Amino acid sequence: MRKNSWFLLVLLICSFVGLTGCATATGKEQEKPPQKVEQTQATEEQKEEAKKEVEDAPIDIPSIEEPAAVPVTVDVIDPAKDQVIRTIVPEVLGYGTDNKKYEQELSEWAKQIARGTDTEPGYDQRNIPDKLDENGNIIKGQPTIVLEEAELVDSILTVSKEGGEVELPLYITASGYEESEAATLDQVVLASYTTYFNPSVTGRNKNIELSAEAIDNVILGIGDHFSFNTTVGPSDEEHGYQPAQEIVNKKLVMGIGGGICQTSSTLFNAVDKLGVDYVEWHHHSLSVGYVPEGRDATVSYGGKDFRFLNTTGVPIMLNAIYDKNGKLIIEVRTSEENAKQIKQAV
Repeated sequence: MRKNSWFLLVLLICSFVGLTGCATATGKEQEKPPQKVEQTQATEEQKEEAKKEVEDAPIDIPSIEEPAAVPVTVDVIDPAKDQVIRTIVPEVLGYGTDNKKYEQELSEWAKQIARGTDTEPGYDQRNIPDKLDENGNIIKGQPTIVLEEAELVDSILTVSKEGGEVELPLYITASGYEESEAATLDQVVLASYTTYFNPSVTGRNKNIELSAEAIDNVILGIGDHFSFNTTVGPSDEEHGYQPAQEIVNKKLVMGIGGGICQTSSTLFNAVDKLGVDYVEWHHHSLSVGYVPEGRDATVSYGGKDFRFLNTTGVPIMLNAIYDKNGKLIIEVRTSEENAKQIKQAV
């Protein structure tokens, strides 16, 4: 009896355990399907394997290359056009290794762009004086423009270490007179000179006439620079000049524009009475008959020039009077008020 009772008791306990197990499994099945549990377990296993592979794999750290250094540059700017005319790389031209060579390179370049070359004009420009037309209206010329070469080089050197921008140091000087004065500049003759020519020599006389017209009514302000060649321009066939005798290397030869030196020599003798400052002045290789010995001023477009500065202290105007009967008169005039100032100064 006792054995049977123990047997029944054990059987009853197993039944309860089985029921409990079934209930628990059923609950789990409702909460999460077995398939998903298996998938989750598989994923976790994959993660563990991947983690192990990563941990066991050798560490390969890629090398990091430093970026290439950007070269220092200097931009040179034309302020009138607001554009870069050249980008300089100082290191390439020797900065830091041969500074003397670098400065020399800059100086040569500054000289080139200032004065120009055979094919390219430079920034430097002589002033072309204003003049009056036949109706008394002002024909504008061109101001003096100077590129300061040394200043440009110094400015570039200053920024060559760290780079930057440099503007061209251009200095523009307008004519030293007020336009309101123009109408009165013919009131008083300050100085005058007359030369004579043979009226029958037509070619030469035409050249004198054309060059005289070119300088007639030219206005020179205080400190203005006058260049005969710049003002008159090319004395060639295209501009109406004709063949005539001229002096070349102590010989009389035929050439286009022969005779214009009589105009420049007559002008020299007129302005010389005012004590202007001469910038350029040349004699002929032979004596000429229209002015005294040593009182001539030879010119040749693209070559020798006659140049002076108006140092009278007042604006003046040139008058050239061509008389086809054989006379050329050049006068230097100014206003009555200006004439008084000159008289007081003397």
